[in-house]
This record gives sequence, structure tokens and C-alpha cells, in this order.
Amino acid sequence: MHFYSLFKLVHIFAVVVFLGNIITGLFWMKRADKTNDRPVIAFTMKTIIQSERLFTIPGVIIITIGGFATAIEGGIPLLRTGWIFWSIVLFSLSGLVFSWKLAPLQKKIFKLVNVSADELFDKALYRSCFKKWENWGLVALITPVAAMIMMVLKIPLPSLF
Repeated sequence: MHFYSLFKLVHIFAVVVFLGNIITGLFWMKRADKTNDRPVIAFTMKTIIQSERLFTIPGVIIITIGGFATAIEGGIPLLRTGWIFWSIVLFSLSGLVFSWKLAPLQKKIFKLVNVSADELFDKALYRSCFKKWENWGLVALITPVAAMIMMVLKIPLPSLF
């Protein structure tokens, strides 16, 4: 087996795990929210945060290494190939959204819902945070999905380099 094929396989596997984790996280949190049960919501958010440490963050690293290794092994210029360049831009945008918006919102949501029954639960603040989390989560999902589509279809976009 050529290294190119091996690197590509690793890259694609990491993309599947990465996107699958994002999609299932959004799905399960939406389901938990519908229960209106704070312990269920807290458990779900805690699990999402844990799954990101186990799957999403390592996925980012493996996607990056696998993708770069594939392109280098295949002799494909990373920044001068439009579909690779714009996929990197979209993937990076997803990472920025996760770091600057989603991760802080997740911690805030977990803290809001993980209060004892005796404490005052700020439902309006929770609702506001949850809506923001959903919207930013959608951005964090759409950008790598668009990158995946570009990579698979090799959409002929111009590079900036």
C-alpha cells in the first residue's frame, strides 16, 4: 500500500469521527433540552464536553496531519490548490467558532443547569445561551461539511496564493 492511500484513509476516518461527533452532540443536546429536565441537560452537556476531548479535538489533529501528509505525499500544493486552501479556511473557521463561541457557551450552559433544586435557575439566561449554542453549533458544523464537500468534489476554486 502506498503511503498516499494510507494517509488519505487516516484523514477520511478522522473526518467521519469528527463530523459524527459534532452531529450527534447537536442531536443529543436538542433532545435533552426538550425534556426540560435540568439533570438530563447537565448530563448531556457534560457528556458532549467529554466527547469533544475524546473525539473532536484528536480528530482535528488527525485530520490536519492526515490531510497535510496526503497532499505532500501526493505532490499536491496545499495553499496553491483552491479546493484544499478553501477547505483549510473553512476547517479553521470551524475551529475558531468552537474555541471562541461554543466551548465558553458549553461551560456556561453546564454551570447554569447544574444547580441544586434549592438554587435559583435562570431559565431565560439558559434559553438565550442554548439558542446561541445551537446557532454557533450549526456554523461549526456547516463549515467543515462544506470543506468535506470541496475536498471530495475537488471544486475548482482559485487560491489566494
